[in-house]
Amino acid sequence: MCGIAGIYAYRESAPPVDEQELLRIREHMIKRGPDGAGLWISPDRKVGLAHRRLAIIDLSEAGAQPMATADGNFHITFNGEIYNYRELRKELEAKGYRFHSNSDTEVLLHLYAERGPDMVRALRGMYAFALWDEHKKGMFLARDPFGIKPLYYAADGRTFRFASQVKALVCGGAIGNDPEPAGHAGFFVWGSVPEPYTLYKAIRAVPAGATLWVDRSGLSGPTAFFSIAEEFAKARESNPEQSHGSRAERALAALRDSVRHHMIADVPVGAFLSAGLDSATIMALASEDSQINLRTLTLGFKEYLGTPNDETALAGLASARYGAHHETRWVTRHDFETELPRILAVMDQPSIDGVNTYFVSKAAAEAGMKVAISGLGGDELFGGYPSFRDVPRIRRAASVLGSVPKAGELFRRALSPLARQLTSPKYAGILEYGGSYGGAYLLRRAVFMPWELPQLMDPGLAARGWEDLQQVPQLEGSIRGLGKERQIVSALELSWYMRNQLLRDSDWAGMAHSLEIRVPYLDVSFFRSLAPLITGEHAPGKADLARALKPPLPDEIVNRAKTGFTVPVREWCIDMFGKQAEARGIRGWAKHVMLHASAALDVRVPVTAR
Repeated sequence: MCGIAGIYAYRESAPPVDEQELLRIREHMIKRGPDGAGLWISPDRKVGLAHRRLAIIDLSEAGAQPMATADGNFHITFNGEIYNYRELRKELEAKGYRFHSNSDTEVLLHLYAERGPDMVRALRGMYAFALWDEHKKGMFLARDPFGIKPLYYAADGRTFRFASQVKALVCGGAIGNDPEPAGHAGFFVWGSVPEPYTLYKAIRAVPAGATLWVDRSGLSGPTAFFSIAEEFAKARESNPEQSHGSRAERALAALRDSVRHHMIADVPVGAFLSAGLDSATIMALASEDSQINLRTLTLGFKEYLGTPNDETALAGLASARYGAHHETRWVTRHDFETELPRILAVMDQPSIDGVNTYFVSKAAAEAGMKVAISGLGGDELFGGYPSFRDVPRIRRAASVLGSVPKAGELFRRALSPLARQLTSPKYAGILEYGGSYGGAYLLRRAVFMPWELPQLMDPGLAARGWEDLQQVPQLEGSIRGLGKERQIVSALELSWYMRNQLLRDSDWAGMAHSLEIRVPYLDVSFFRSLAPLITGEHAPGKADLARALKPPLPDEIVNRAKTGFTVPVREWCIDMFGKQAEARGIRGWAKHVMLHASAALDVRVPVTAR
């Protein structure tokens, strides 16, 4: 994986590219690419591209970036992996294109020359890139369909800047620190900053599955080329009528194909392994290749020994069944206390999660890994979260009084004091928000509810942020056209929790240790193969795939109740910060994270201690 950055002075009145600014942005991302660095500035100094390299495919200098075509018409800086680059290369070679490297980066250059912006529809992988088109005097940017790789930009009306990290753009020194109310409010609601917002008014995220074009006339886009809801809707129309067993076998075959593509690399690929079905199934499929001596890694916590949260014994059992070389790394409260300042420093945007991924990535890097595959995405696709049950229940319960004007708000105001004392404050809002799938999902996933925001941040900014978020309409928009409950909740989880939290956490936590994390469940080809299979009445589940493996996963894992990949942060935080109520639970942790983020990023939004 890599770090990319660039500056484009697109207006005539814009000053030329400041090379030192671009270098400051690039060098802030050195951990994203410790294997090399590159810089290209156009002769007229209107365009500059920068790159930090983590060499995974074509380790030679021929794969260095920024990369250009031989005629100098196209230049690119690219972060990610294109898993079907070999097939695309053969197609391009058949059309007369000549290659000077074995990299997927060069494939992108020629694919753009051949297809233009439509190139993204042919890509299978995780990516964020910017490509300078000398013919059109414009810059084309793209981000992968699921948002696995980050891409941020800022435009002040004269100059366009982009980078893989928010903090890198800020380090350039040319972007103001005016706060973005929606970014701050969104963090308190979700525990992560919802796209396209950041903590900075000047910085936005290129949305997942979208492209952006910038030329002398300014910005055009973002333009979406992929929609999870639309893909699910298409799948419903082509729902195959196979038996239950046939569906499981087809799903497993599609996943096997995805895993095979995700193992493509010029360095060894390891695997994160828990006691859950998602990572264990991925590990089992990766182990089928006899040429791969797969290494697997599990985290253990003394606090969890003898409890259902202990992953170590079952993970070891699974790895032994498939002949993987397994290692368990133990993490202690002392490790957490020691690493906490660095965790908060490398967290590019504030998040209540990611500590687990930080420590497993640290262990993987210490074990010599540069690439690891992960089971992220399995729960979102196969209905593994309680939300698949709870969101429909909340909606049905709330719809009883949902038609009474203002009843929900009045109920919430009356019940809030009692709910705060006896249970979660969010239950007071069940009638106000629970009548729609989007609102029910908000109730299920929210850390703080919107009416609590004025107690957490400046009330004026809180009101403005919540208004700008348009959260429930945005949630409803991400499931437009869907009718099946499983599709609806899956689309919500993929579009919100997965994209804004889990994938972003995997990126910053992995990159903090120069580790590339790959996610075979979040593969476009796999998703399109799986979607029709999970829309009917006999959708295959994780256990069906696990039993279809040869040999199948151990029964102890298949029949184990889901616990999730957790870290005892709550217990550690109480030990560190005291046992007062505000230090307890995820809400106290969220306040601590935001206090640090606001101070570290010098964003002038007070976070209250109340």
